[in-house]
Amino acid sequence: MRKTGSQNVGSPSRLSDARIEKLGGWRAEMLTNLRTLIKQADPEVIEEVKWRKPSNPAGVPVWSHDGIICTGETYKNHVRLTFAKGASLQDPKGIFNASLEGKALRAIVVHKGDEIDGRAFKALVRSAVALNISTGHS
Repeated sequence: MRKTGSQNVGSPSRLSDARIEKLGGWRAEMLTNLRTLIKQADPEVIEEVKWRKPSNPAGVPVWSHDGIICTGETYKNHVRLTFAKGASLQDPKGIFNASLEGKALRAIVVHKGDEIDGRAFKALVRSAVALNISTGHS
């Protein structure tokens, strides 16, 4: 695993760059903004691309710090950030809006024109990192 700032052509960060560039449009812009907020919230975050397969050759961007923080998936009509341990996180601003009944996961689904509360999102990322560190899961 390499840190997000890696300059290697095949680095996970570059793979995410290529995936976002190919995606284009509002979804690419939103994923780029969310990615920036994640990096601001945790400068030590590790960015990877996982779960590459023939039906999804670009894979899924994954952000980790002592375990998965969240994944970033794009669909035709929305962008979805799924927090691996979201059910264990406090969400005082109510930005989780999907997978609310799950025992572990929580997600944020963003549609065209939606805005994300950057401060609340970064607090959620920091909480996820703190939880990963405190539980010692890597």
